[in-house]
Amino acid sequence: MTDQTDVESDSPEIETPPAGTEEYFGAAFPAAQRYAEHLAGTGIEWGLIGPREVDRLWTRHILNCAVVSEYVDDGDVVGDVGSGAGLPGIPIALLRPEAKIVLIEPMERRVEWLRMVVDDLGLENVRIVRARVEELVDEEMFTVVTARAVKAMTTLIEWTREVISPGGRILALKGASVEGELLKAKKLIKRYRLSQPTVHVVDGGGLLDVPSRVVEIVKK
Repeated sequence: MTDQTDVESDSPEIETPPAGTEEYFGAAFPAAQRYAEHLAGTGIEWGLIGPREVDRLWTRHILNCAVVSEYVDDGDVVGDVGSGAGLPGIPIALLRPEAKIVLIEPMERRVEWLRMVVDDLGLENVRIVRARVEELVDEEMFTVVTARAVKAMTTLIEWTREVISPGGRILALKGASVEGELLKAKKLIKRYRLSQPTVHVVDGGGLLDVPSRVVEIVKK
């Protein structure tokens, strides 16, 4: 295990953030840089991210997830399902310090890594819960549930519908196959009285050449 203080010196060369990234993160930019160093260092060593991802760490991972924060309010309680390497939960926490972020992750090794990184970044608005989200019914309630690369929409709806407060919403990062997933989820959406999905195509004000797709579904 590499000591967290050695992350920067031991890391492979990290992708240079696109122009405008510092302005986008504002005062949180130094912490975002530190997070990138963790991902490229211990994140690879601990198996949370592949070594081939380092040269696209900002565009494909950090900024790709950070844009979800544009749909998060300061008063939200966000449950990040299957948080893994803290994506998108940690970028959201950096950009929305007044929101409460709960990183939900069942795997002990990933939870240990998340604790190390959250402590190092000094993220006081973040809690880490070792569990599967479906185990948190009657224990946690969220105004927002986020997820990235966590199952199909049908499964995500089934897992999270009972931990989302009325008026709360799912914000799911999805790829090009999103329309097919939403078609399969149509009956569930109607059964559980959820809103019709909105697919936001967002590029962070021009930061991303390939925009992120954020699916928003509101619980009525």
